[in-house]
Amino acid sequence: MKDRGMSTLSPSLPGGTWTLGDLTVTRFGYGAMQLAGPGVMGPPADRDGALAVLRAAVELGITHIDTAAAYGPDVTNELIRQALHPYPRSLRIATKVGAVRDEHGGWPPARRPEELRHAVHENLRTLGLEVLDLVNLRLGDAQGPRPGSLAEPFEALVELQRQGLIRHLGVSNATPEQVAEARSIAPIVCVQNLYNLAHRGDDELIDELAREGVAYVPFFPLGGFTPLQSSALSAVAERLGATPMSVALAWLLHRSPNILLIPGTSSVAHLRENVAGAGLRLSQEDLAELDKIGR
Repeated sequence: MKDRGMSTLSPSLPGGTWTLGDLTVTRFGYGAMQLAGPGVMGPPADRDGALAVLRAAVELGITHIDTAAAYGPDVTNELIRQALHPYPRSLRIATKVGAVRDEHGGWPPARRPEELRHAVHENLRTLGLEVLDLVNLRLGDAQGPRPGSLAEPFEALVELQRQGLIRHLGVSNATPEQVAEARSIAPIVCVQNLYNLAHRGDDELIDELAREGVAYVPFFPLGGFTPLQSSALSAVAERLGATPMSVALAWLLHRSPNILLIPGTSSVAHLRENVAGAGLRLSQEDLAELDKIGR
């Protein structure tokens, strides 16, 4: 795909926008992982419904979609292409490399330079692109970040960036030391780690990245496979006449201006609820009460 389609005028979304390098995106984005089948394997039970969610995301004004060739594998990328290609000029698609799927549904690492080259070309092919907007290097494993140098795999991605196949780089599932190492090798525009109201381990990293103009993209912003549970969260939600998940999304947008949201869903109705919920106004009292949950 040489050129994007026309830009789409759309209503403003909660949180406004953020700039990833030279690419402006809505802080409220969409994560496509849940569009694949059970266990993020195979096709969705309702393909038409999955396509409708993607189209609704763009109609709502979302300009940041997160995906990976490992989802399915290839399923979410192919759905994105079918639903949205030729892509609106304003739409930015972020993807991840560094892990694949095995026959048991596991996520074994695939970070050798040749594996990363294959993954980048696979993303280009399945998304129908000539250049990837943003590629995150996935580190660690399913249990979380693991210490160790990222130099070899990250330098392989930097070379692909030099070749013009990648616009911007980021890291995912990374320790603060790995973030610093990546930034010593080449500029990164985002870090994608586990973070939400109840899991606040990256608080210092978020504040440091905000000062440096680097985005932080929390995965599992609503707790992932185990939804957030907190009496304080429920109390604030009840006081506001909102759902706990809406409050949790709104809190993330309040937490720091460099936080970008990519909550996932396979339902258009739920997508609209997430957008509306993230726009909740939280008072200083609400924020103070919520801040205590994960500290």
